[in-house]
Amino acid sequence: IASCLVGSEMCIRDRPFFSMLFALKKILSALLLPPVSSIVLALFGLWLARYHRRTGNTLVVLSLLSVLVLSWPPVSDALVRSLERYPAVTPRQLPEAKVQAIVVLGGGADTVAPEYGVDVLSRGARERVRYAAYLQQQTGLPILATGGSTGGTRAEALVMKDVVEREFKGRVRWTEVESLDTRNNATRSAVLLKAAGIERIALVTHGWHMVRAARDFEQAGLQVLPAPMGFKGGQARKLYRVLPRASALSDSSLALHEWLGILAQRASLDR
Repeated sequence: IASCLVGSEMCIRDRPFFSMLFALKKILSALLLPPVSSIVLALFGLWLARYHRRTGNTLVVLSLLSVLVLSWPPVSDALVRSLERYPAVTPRQLPEAKVQAIVVLGGGADTVAPEYGVDVLSRGARERVRYAAYLQQQTGLPILATGGSTGGTRAEALVMKDVVEREFKGRVRWTEVESLDTRNNATRSAVLLKAAGIERIALVTHGWHMVRAARDFEQAGLQVLPAPMGFKGGQARKLYRVLPRASALSDSSLALHEWLGILAQRASLDR
């Protein structure tokens, strides 16, 4: 089960089983991350205070402080910056690195939007495909979109293809439609690309996601030029924007989730 939770190829042979494990992984990560983890800790503290008042009250205070600290933009910025290790690239770097294709990772397809009547991309996924289309316009390289269905009516890669071609006037040559996580994005995309004789790619995803994503694609046997986008850390802030805010808590949770993924990845590689 542990190997399945980090994306074992063995598990994806049985898609319903893997889908169940994927959902389990999401539930477990939600329980381990704020704000759910802070709420659980506070509730446990309230229960414990009935028997050990000081210890229970301390846990409640710590849980509230954790939410406050993680909601502070300087803290969330520091957490995100710890993940943004790769610099932005310029289009001319792709031919210099002998890149043969652009791979863009899914960032979550929303379910059917009533105003459109079809699946639409999440904000993060849309930012990724926009940048992939820009790189294609500058270099002429083919695009592979990767991402399966996690609740929508279509695989995310197909929704990404529609957006690239209809809205950004680009072209997606390959769509990988089975994977549900980054590890399987890499292994399944590598099969498609190697069949086409492609080994050098430019990988497009958010800067905070690139450390884990690049390693997964390298482990799949591809040579990777990281092409990060959507940098969050280090943005200039006015005085009123350093006050605690919900968006900062979201960024902190996102960064902590990514660190959990990196730790799980390292554990799987060490075995």
